[in-house]
Amino acid sequence: MTESSEPDVDEFVFPSGLHLLAGWQAGTQPDKDRLRDVFTAAFSGSFDSTFKNPAPRDAVHTSGSVDLLTLGLLNDLFGITAAELYKGDPERYVRSVLTSLKLLGMSKMYLSWPVYAFTAEALGQPMIYSDRFSPGTDPDNMLVTARNPNHWPVLDLTGHIPSIIDETLASYSRLTGFRPVMHLSAPYSLAADIYGHEQLINALTHEPEFVRQLLDHLADAVLEPWIDHFLDNHPDGWIELSDASGSPFFIGPRNCEELAIASTQRLVAQKPWRERVYDANYRGDWVTQARKRDGSSRRRGATTTNNRGPSLTELFEAKNSVCRDFVIRLADDRIPGSFYVEKAIERNVPLFMGIGATQIDRHGVVDLELACDDLRTVANDHVDAIRTVARSIAENGYGSTAPPWPGTVYFEDVSAESDFTLIEVIVGTVLGKGAF
Repeated sequence: MTESSEPDVDEFVFPSGLHLLAGWQAGTQPDKDRLRDVFTAAFSGSFDSTFKNPAPRDAVHTSGSVDLLTLGLLNDLFGITAAELYKGDPERYVRSVLTSLKLLGMSKMYLSWPVYAFTAEALGQPMIYSDRFSPGTDPDNMLVTARNPNHWPVLDLTGHIPSIIDETLASYSRLTGFRPVMHLSAPYSLAADIYGHEQLINALTHEPEFVRQLLDHLADAVLEPWIDHFLDNHPDGWIELSDASGSPFFIGPRNCEELAIASTQRLVAQKPWRERVYDANYRGDWVTQARKRDGSSRRRGATTTNNRGPSLTELFEAKNSVCRDFVIRLADDRIPGSFYVEKAIERNVPLFMGIGATQIDRHGVVDLELACDDLRTVANDHVDAIRTVARSIAENGYGSTAPPWPGTVYFEDVSAESDFTLIEVIVGTVLGKGAF
């Protein structure tokens, strides 16, 4: 195949796409030109038929959040800015993200976007957009500055961001034939993005009732009508909430359980769509294992187990209450995978194992060969854990609400600064393990 020939699906066959991405990242002009051809063809719909192929049900899947990689590629190749990519042409956006997944060799066509920015922007929160980086809220111009509930924002479903998401999900559904997933911020993270992260953490200590009221308002006046609207248009859709800011890693396990998770529990309580909503990104389970100094024994340097918050099992139960259809272990959880295998088997649901952004960051690699060996071991362990759960489910049979997938090695964030050699090792390990 010559450089000027029309791109075809062979260029996505693992590991060809990753080699193109690695060449682009290294500044190799032929690879850069070829990727420009690939995305130009994708924009025109040349690869649409490949997006309809479902991931196999008899093998571990790979997937991940790749919108940052897509932004880096399209900004470099075409000069497309963040605002133009995310808010310009929904169909182009969907095709671009799905093409990125294909190039990475990932099997599950998962659609991601800048969820925290979009959800806050939909309420009128001032934003900061740059050319090649994900948008974020303006920390010097918070939307919520008064404690008068009459000043708190409500959702306008006719606004630009809700309309963009409507069009994006309609395009995804049409191009893939899959059930769409609407991705929004959970109440706590949304509150942090419109009130300020530091201010909200301070309020957790000094004004907890204010925090509860704000979270209740966001659940009732923003997320509930938005979910109703989405499901009116896509009755078979799913709703993914994200709440990284409400994780035990950031606000402690007790605040996570009693405020962040509780606000989502309240949102879905008694709703006809409660089984279609999940929040899977509470991270930092290891903090339940932290130890604190006991006040009576500080002079001796003794420690006691931290009993001021939920145990690991109690925190898991709270997390599972808002993510019932699968179990996920994220990289920052740092708890042995065997714990999550056991919990997934108990519940007869699939297992996800996360690969963190720092694990594949090219700037953190000192010895590439050693890093490849380490991640090959990690990937093998992840696949074995997922397969153990999947085989147990196959013996027991899926429940009526379980998603039709066997489990996934999930890349939590792939960007233009990820190391494609490391990704190739992980994806190749998953593929090399074969079907069950």
